[in-house]
Amino acid sequence: MPPTLTLKSGTSWADAWQRCLTVAPEAFRDDRVLNLWNAAWQTDGRALPAVSPVDGTPVAGPPRLDRATARQAVRAALDQHRAWRHVPLPERRARVAATLDALAEHRDLLALLLVWEIGKPWRLACADVDRAIDGVRWYVDGIDTMLEGRAPLDGPVSNIASWNYPMSVLVHALLVQALAGNAVVAKTPTDGGVACLTLATALAAREGIPVTLVSGSGGELSEALVRAPEIGCVSFVGGRDTGAAVATAVADLGKRHILEQEGLNTWGIWNYSDWDALGALIPKLFDYGKQRCTAYPRFVVQRSLFDAFLAAYLPAVRTLRIGHPLAVEHPDDPYPALDFGPVINAAKAKELDDQVAEAIDRGAVPLHRGTPTEARFLPGQDTSAYVQPVTLLNPPRSSPLHHAEPFGPVDTIVLVDTEAELLAAMNASNGALVATLSTDERATFDRLAPQIRAFKIGHGVPRSRGDRDELFGGFGASWRGAFVGGELLVRAVTRGPAGERLPGNFPDRRLTP
Repeated sequence: MPPTLTLKSGTSWADAWQRCLTVAPEAFRDDRVLNLWNAAWQTDGRALPAVSPVDGTPVAGPPRLDRATARQAVRAALDQHRAWRHVPLPERRARVAATLDALAEHRDLLALLLVWEIGKPWRLACADVDRAIDGVRWYVDGIDTMLEGRAPLDGPVSNIASWNYPMSVLVHALLVQALAGNAVVAKTPTDGGVACLTLATALAAREGIPVTLVSGSGGELSEALVRAPEIGCVSFVGGRDTGAAVATAVADLGKRHILEQEGLNTWGIWNYSDWDALGALIPKLFDYGKQRCTAYPRFVVQRSLFDAFLAAYLPAVRTLRIGHPLAVEHPDDPYPALDFGPVINAAKAKELDDQVAEAIDRGAVPLHRGTPTEARFLPGQDTSAYVQPVTLLNPPRSSPLHHAEPFGPVDTIVLVDTEAELLAAMNASNGALVATLSTDERATFDRLAPQIRAFKIGHGVPRSRGDRDELFGGFGASWRGAFVGGELLVRAVTRGPAGERLPGNFPDRRLTP
């Protein structure tokens, strides 16, 4: 019998919430978080109930603003922007550096909030916070050169991001945008992360960073956060459907934009033999249940290698560790070492289960399915947001799993016989952020890689969003607007010389760095 587990000491949601009230009492009130606009924490908005995907524990929900209040918040952000853009760079750098010191001081609390709000295992939650801090420090150290000959935008930068990386994507972007001389506006993701973002924003606001943080539905707030004339740039991270609506709006207005959208990132196997190396990578590809924009949910495998591929893949996927991210055998044990916990909510779990069942019903072949008995759960806990890893062979073309990113621990495999079929299968979603081709001969990789429609392509190794000076973008429908990463992020949120053409993916051109 597996051991009975208990919650690690000092890690309950009540513990985390009490620490928030102590650290930032201006931003947390009783059982709710506040919105930040006009340089003040506001008790407005209608707080919605929310539960943790970890075990159904009630957590703080986003205090949703209405459209009129959001417009007021954006107008106030413009006033902040007009003042902040004239603050000398040394002072901006000092304030951002002080914010990073504060984030580092409260790193463990920020990580614990990520565990409860979006279900990240402790190792990955800490990595999200650390990447935000370390990444922005890189900009603090090198911002002088990046801003030579450049000026802040005419209005604040509006940020609408998905829930999966609140710190290393959203907070990172906010602080770099502010370092470059812009006031910043952010909408909390509807599905999770509001307390973590509120704490991080409170620490930044104390250091005088001109940040606005509001909650609300996309439909209600888009008029203010996307279309408002005060906004100088729109930065969006999310799905293609919402991204397409944002893209239409910014194109109509001629507004600066950065729109990172989903794509089906693929891993091709062609004339390959280093199966030990591939097997060692498979568990790492399931980090956070593949709930990230650079996950690899599709393997495109040369048919003649399928038996060797399965011999490497199946033993590796059977080692995955799933469960409650805070469940331990003894209260003072270290955090459990897990590959992933829950998906973002029970509705997403049901969606994935339904898609898998439908695909199998229409002809997909199940090759692997994890079982809940192998997972680490507390006695009697709510497990409705957990999805066991699944691998399907040849999902039918009618299934969403054939052409779209599942955003969960579901792998699909497609078999091919020719290089032309390999490339067609790897380009199934009209563009992606990353891709990988495993092939023994470098000449084969060099010949095929340019025909794969992904921004970053690895030779037998996964690619990621990257940190510091590594650039990031997407091809096809996975990206619209300016590319980011390294110096490009600063260029995307500042004005350069007249007639400057930013690297990016635009309706009339794609300009690569």
